[in-house]
Amino acid sequence: MELHYHLLDVFTNQPFGGNQLAVFTSPPADLTQATMQRIAKELNLAEITFVFPPEDPENDFRVRIFTPATEMPMAGHPTVGTGYLLAHQNMLGDINGEKIVTFEEGVGPIQVTVQADSGNQPTNILMRQPLPEFLDIHEDKQLIADMLSLSIDDLHPDVPVQVVTTGVPFLYVVVNSLEAIGNVNLRLDLWSEHLKGTNAEQVFVVTTETQYDGSTVHSRMFAPAFGIPEDPATGAASGPLGAYLVKYGLVPAGDMVSEQGIEMGRPSFINIHIGVDGDDFTDIVIGGTSVYMGYGTLVLADE
Repeated sequence: MELHYHLLDVFTNQPFGGNQLAVFTSPPADLTQATMQRIAKELNLAEITFVFPPEDPENDFRVRIFTPATEMPMAGHPTVGTGYLLAHQNMLGDINGEKIVTFEEGVGPIQVTVQADSGNQPTNILMRQPLPEFLDIHEDKQLIADMLSLSIDDLHPDVPVQVVTTGVPFLYVVVNSLEAIGNVNLRLDLWSEHLKGTNAEQVFVVTTETQYDGSTVHSRMFAPAFGIPEDPATGAASGPLGAYLVKYGLVPAGDMVSEQGIEMGRPSFINIHIGVDGDDFTDIVIGGTSVYMGYGTLVLADE
């Protein structure tokens, strides 16, 4: 059995930046979850996707997303990258500047807007995420600082350490400076003792100091439970990030940019739009572009 895939760098306009993604556009219908998981572990990228026909004919594609360790109910850079790849491979028909497609993911239908140039090639992909839920607040900031190998004084004193989700939960920790976020070193002993198996397994650290002009915040994300020691670009975390920043007054509602992956040598830039009406969130949208890097074939024994 031959399985063909495409390689992308997502949330970047430069090769070797952003977050890597492999997209399998024509897997056999009977490909098992176990085999998809083994393929993800074999390729050892942060995430890969398998694109199937939709279960509901009103949608466009069914997209299954895997990390090396688990299947994801939803993820940002795989969704954005898959949208880009389908357009790049002319699998969306004539885009006419902009086209909305719907992916079936584990959290339900996800709306993706594909923007293209006059040659029908993608220029920007927007992903609309579910509205945010604000979950557990972790009161023990000293423990969080110790887990990150930081001083308690490195943590922002006025905002909570809190879990927020738009489909996948992340624990948001705000630090005071680029120096502090650069010094983060996740202690797996404390993470395993206190966060593993909870809704705070994915740790997202952010500061409003930035390295690049045009960025709003500087971010890092650690997800050992997903088999990802550190992620260079995390779309699923960027929607809740924007909502968190707006809720606690660190950034105004509207458009913002999260720079990520700098410490890994893979600079990534994720566009975020947060819409509000009074105290209510109305829109959570992330977006960015990708770079097509190549293609390959896996040859497997028939299942």
